[in-house]
Amino acid sequence: MTEPTRDEVDRMTGPVLLEFGASWCPHCQAIQPFLGAMLAKHPAVNHIPVEDGRGKPLGRSFRVKLWPTLVFLRDGQVLSQLVRPTSEEIAKGFAEATS
Repeated sequence: MTEPTRDEVDRMTGPVLLEFGASWCPHCQAIQPFLGAMLAKHPAVNHIPVEDGRGKPLGRSFRVKLWPTLVFLRDGQVLSQLVRPTSEEIAKGFAEATS
């Protein structure tokens, strides 16, 4: 999947989760089981995994420095931005995005 532009993200409607990371990142791999379970419980959330890296414009527009960084949005508005989140923080992000 092609990485969306920031403008495209800002125009998305409903709950959106941007997941910035890299497939080889151990921190990213560690949250996958819980993140997958939460996505299964919240099918209305549009999950957009972004393979991030140096100079990638979408990650830079959200000032991503560490992976994973999860950005929860609703109707283009950032609700929360979580860096290396705990399962409790992830659950709270889903609750905010879907309430």
